[in-house]
Amino acid sequence: MTYTTEELIEILDRELKASWQGKRIVLSSRERINDPVVSKLLDMKQVSKVFAYQDFRNQVHQYQKQHRVSGIIWRNCQFKEQSICFPEIYNQLIPLEEDKQVLIQAKDSVINFWQEVTAGMNFWLANTPGQGWEASGAEGASGAGEAKVGAQGLRPAGVDRVETTHHLKISPEYVDKLIRQAEWVEVDAARTEIYLGLCWGNPLEYRYQWAKPKSGCDRVIASHTIPSSIKI
Repeated sequence: MTYTTEELIEILDRELKASWQGKRIVLSSRERINDPVVSKLLDMKQVSKVFAYQDFRNQVHQYQKQHRVSGIIWRNCQFKEQSICFPEIYNQLIPLEEDKQVLIQAKDSVINFWQEVTAGMNFWLANTPGQGWEASGAEGASGAGEAKVGAQGLRPAGVDRVETTHHLKISPEYVDKLIRQAEWVEVDAARTEIYLGLCWGNPLEYRYQWAKPKSGCDRVIASHTIPSSIKI
């Protein structure tokens, strides 16, 4: 009998707890750290727990590949008394090649939900370097149009200077442009804000900054007021 995705998640959860309880150890932990100075600064007992879990998780990933066990889970998001169930990759499993197609196929339904619940709201591009510009046109920031140099530095055309958080205010038209460029999407919500992830590339790597530009995920915040300053 082949383990299901849900069973693999339960197995990983049990193994993680056992590792942090000290029931799993890796005797070669110090040898895995190439820098002897760093190894002296670390608590090797704690490092051993990390390596023990990583080794086990790697075996689970190999099992996924061998038996074609999906890394997808289905998550529910609720906002303004509306809800949607959509697929995403569980963060301790790996995606199979066919899992990406499942993510892509769910894009339209997630976008329909997003557009319904964000009607009349304002939009921000989350965690944008060089904050303080407001994208007022359809092209928004992202280097679109001709850039001009002023007292505040390099300003993209159609973008105004405003005092905001580290999020960049963008137009609904620019949100639509980002949506068209994304391969798949994901959504999450707080009490007064909702967040849209616009993702592309490799589902195994898209969460990491080092994977850009081949893989990545832009985050858009919808809110009636200036969004919270938490890192999305």
